[in-house]
Amino acid sequence: MIRLPSNHAAITAPLVASSTAFPGIPIGRSLLDGRPFRLSPVLTDAAVLPSTNSLALGGLGSGKSTTAKARIRREVLHHAHQAVIIDSFGEDDAGEWAPLVRSLGGHVIEAGAFTLNPCSPMFPPEVREQLIRSLIAAVEPGALTHQAAHALQHALNHPKATSLNGLVDALVRPEDGRWPSAKLTEWGEGAAIALSRYTEGSLRGLFDGQNASLPETDLPILSFDFTGLDRNGPAIPSLMAAVSCWAEHVWLRQSTAVHRHLVLEEAWQILLSPATSELIQRQLKNSRKAGLSLDVVMHTLSDLGDGKAQDLARLCEIAHVGRLNPEEAAIVGALLGLPVWAVEQIPTLEPGQAVWKVGPDYVDIIETVLSDEEAELTDTSSRRRKAQQALAVETVQDANQEPAATETEFGVDSDYDGYSENLADTGAPVEQHTDDGAWDWEMPPNVIDTRHQDVLHAAMEGRCSEAAQMAAIGEREDINTHGINSDQAISWLETRAQVAELCDNPDQAAQLRATVARMGKDVEWWRQPTIGDTATAAWHSAPQPPTPAPTPDADAPVRPRRRTWPYIAAIATLGLVGACVAQNSQDQQHAQQRQEKAAAYKGRSGAAVRIDGVDADVVAHWSTDRERVVVELRSYFDRNAKFLRIDASSGQSAQSTRGEDRWFPKTPEVALPVKDPLADVTVRIAVGGKRWKEGMKPYSRTVRLTPTGIAYDSETGEKLPSDL
Repeated sequence: MIRLPSNHAAITAPLVASSTAFPGIPIGRSLLDGRPFRLSPVLTDAAVLPSTNSLALGGLGSGKSTTAKARIRREVLHHAHQAVIIDSFGEDDAGEWAPLVRSLGGHVIEAGAFTLNPCSPMFPPEVREQLIRSLIAAVEPGALTHQAAHALQHALNHPKATSLNGLVDALVRPEDGRWPSAKLTEWGEGAAIALSRYTEGSLRGLFDGQNASLPETDLPILSFDFTGLDRNGPAIPSLMAAVSCWAEHVWLRQSTAVHRHLVLEEAWQILLSPATSELIQRQLKNSRKAGLSLDVVMHTLSDLGDGKAQDLARLCEIAHVGRLNPEEAAIVGALLGLPVWAVEQIPTLEPGQAVWKVGPDYVDIIETVLSDEEAELTDTSSRRRKAQQALAVETVQDANQEPAATETEFGVDSDYDGYSENLADTGAPVEQHTDDGAWDWEMPPNVIDTRHQDVLHAAMEGRCSEAAQMAAIGEREDINTHGINSDQAISWLETRAQVAELCDNPDQAAQLRATVARMGKDVEWWRQPTIGDTATAAWHSAPQPPTPAPTPDADAPVRPRRRTWPYIAAIATLGLVGACVAQNSQDQQHAQQRQEKAAAYKGRSGAAVRIDGVDADVVAHWSTDRERVVVELRSYFDRNAKFLRIDASSGQSAQSTRGEDRWFPKTPEVALPVKDPLADVTVRIAVGGKRWKEGMKPYSRTVRLTPTGIAYDSETGEKLPSDL
């Protein structure tokens, strides 16, 4: 829960609270205020969004890929964009983007079924050389020495170097050039061995087929399916290097679409490879000039390590972060510059919900909204759902089948014949238990109440404020339980009097004892041994059981009459005198307190409270003319808050309930007229937490707010922590 001064809240609050809106396709709705959220980065003003690249993060099942698919589908349908997908994971040996791609009239290129020619003359010479160097670095990083680079340049100029097989032949049997062929053969041996992995080794078929060519460039969407490749081997980085070069130098140049998207699914495999990270970084930096948006989809930033790969994430101006654990959320928040409240919400997000950051300032929590068709096309958990459905069917079938009883289990077994007779013949005594509902042990005649002793102990140790609060709580409990005129309630007056004496306040002690006398209590009733005596004081014990009625034969005890009225009169007189003195002292003290309060006047007060699992702030603002005060109850971004209500002593009230179209209830407030600007304001606040439902009585608390900036619990007198 983030707590900020009111003058800072507007700075750090998400801009969705204002009129900020973006043009483009519909994506979902804000969970902060329920408004629809739209975004097409290329349609947004460059001053607001300098780059159109995006980063999608989230754990398994967070919905990051679903959101990415929905965005691409809507951009293709609504704005005629083109997209190329690098798909490296899916179910049933097929990429997870395949259903969506085919539904849009696109083409799925499966690795091994289509051969991409890295030596195509459609690549510029410098691009062709860079691509071949990337393929060599992917399998043998140490093979590219200065001499090997020269041998590769010489071989690429050979007429046979129009395919990968021809290039390997040119490296193994070079012709004489500036350097003799023997030298070139020696220098190019390492590069030839590395490239032979693609022509004769485990990676053959990716770049060296008979019909090696390049993909078409006029389709609305194209997917390279890498799901059949080893995710930890060099095949994916090698293919990615080739696809990146094709996209940059062929697809972007021949495409006639207004804008293009290159989507990297499971991008950590690509960004961690030195052979491809430089290519991706160059495309990120030149994306605006090329009319390209890179949409990177991955699980966590930790997958990228601490190297340059994480720097690539900073080049993305748009980020949507699904559910992550708190540690990963903190890493993402630090890298992307997310506010604290957004980082705290990331671990609590549900599938399809994400924290969105657009540009340098805009932060919101968005829930992606899908149509039925989109939900079917973007489903990536079909296997899990089928398993759950199969389990549900089995459960229903098992419930409908009654287990057949076997003769051994429920029938008569010969091994147990005569068991009851043998048991009866043992003659073992059987205890007869009777239950008359009564205890078989005697309850203690009295239960000692230690609350009074605890209060006096606190006062004797110098904790006067704590002792007074404990006494007030005990007195209120006994008044509610036994009544205001009960012995249990009145006994607290004597306890409070002793606390006053121990805390050097004899005037208050005299006033309390005078109150006891006016209530008609005998003087001996409260004059009991102090806590240091060995005898147990009657006023800190529960009521004794009634004395048994005497039998007719018993002699009636003779009680001597005592003249107690002189004592009562004397005590009453002393009490009245003490009360007058105390009243005069209190008047002077009250005037001094008002002067101190006027000097400490701030015109604002607030308290941080936790009610029903919800962290909330109750805040009061006095107007500059000191004629009214506005009291608010804020829960900020606590997702457990469902209901907020304020009730003032004047009868005014305000409440707010969390609706289905937003995550948080709005802040209720009441405006109260002020007669005395130095007087405290008391309100009752009620909060409904996570389990609150319509019609339930919420938990509540009474708070007293002072214009000096301090707030108290009205029932206990406890000072509450400030909201600042």
